[in-house]
Amino acid sequence: MPTGRPRLDELTSLRFFAAATVTLFHLKVEGVVEGGPWWYENFAAIGYIGVNFFFTLSGFILVYSYEGRDYSPAGFWRSRFARIYPAYLFSLLLALPGFIAALDQLDLPFFAWSKAHFIPACLLTLTLLQAWIPQGALTWNPVCWSLSVEAFFYGLFPFLKIRRPWLLLIGSCLISLALSLAYLLLHPDGADKINSGETTLFWKNVMSFDPLARLPEFLAGMAAGALFLREPEGGKRTGWPLIAGGVAVLVILVLLVGKIPVPLISAGFLSPAFAAIIYGVALQRGRSRLLASSLLVLLGEASYSLYLTHSLVIGRVLALMPGQSAWIKVPLAVAAAIAVALAIYWLLERPARKLLQPRPALRKA
Repeated sequence: MPTGRPRLDELTSLRFFAAATVTLFHLKVEGVVEGGPWWYENFAAIGYIGVNFFFTLSGFILVYSYEGRDYSPAGFWRSRFARIYPAYLFSLLLALPGFIAALDQLDLPFFAWSKAHFIPACLLTLTLLQAWIPQGALTWNPVCWSLSVEAFFYGLFPFLKIRRPWLLLIGSCLISLALSLAYLLLHPDGADKINSGETTLFWKNVMSFDPLARLPEFLAGMAAGALFLREPEGGKRTGWPLIAGGVAVLVILVLLVGKIPVPLISAGFLSPAFAAIIYGVALQRGRSRLLASSLLVLLGEASYSLYLTHSLVIGRVLALMPGQSAWIKVPLAVAAAIAVALAIYWLLERPARKLLQPRPALRKA
């Protein structure tokens, strides 16, 4: 990756909180953690928004890292491959025994397409194309659908030029909101399915997993990154108001869980909120000891592996303690997931990145 601009360690730390949010969501929907205060229940119920954050942050960081620099598309793609594919492939290997067993012994709705199209499902997953099949996006290791979407973003990025970032930011958020409103008003999966959590609804899966439907979130992050690079001196004064505004939107959405249709908890509201938080935190670089702490930054670095493997590790650890109280086994399982993520980061991600990273000559146009 091109160098020269200061590291934004605070944003790296935020990645850990986003991965933790997704972990809370899976603990709830899989019935591992039940009950709790109403605010926790509401927040955990929409913990999937951590993925929205990742998409927006990805656009921001890529613009911050590459805009105004000479680089070749081939060098960029190789750099991204080195960054994501080794841990991605390792997570698939970890998930393979459970995936095969589930297809053979269980009747899981979100694996139905994979069961009927086993070879294509495997090939699509290995080539990061599964998100283009609405009914097959959750195949093999379900969380990997988002990496399929990211791969599409990476493919486009070298050809995306930002000339009017404000227009791009507003337009991308309006497109996301329009998609959510269209689903709400037209309810193509059926009016009774609007708030459904089913994983086999065709149009719901398109809205959730299709790379084109998720592209506006990435573009919003790119626009925020471009605005940050063009921020005049004195812009740091706007950091805290931006963070407060973004957090306020999230609080309102958490308060309204169960009171508004699920499609309205959408990227149309989340993208500007996350863009504001990311932009605001970037403006406050060097001013937060907590977010810049070495521990949180390390956890942020390992958040990618945590996201890929947390369900696999937590499930296996819980299976080893069937009779234990949830107060004991759940914290131990989560701690194990973090420990495994750190090990993957140190022993696989970093060495593979150094090995596969393009040479300096390949990075130049």
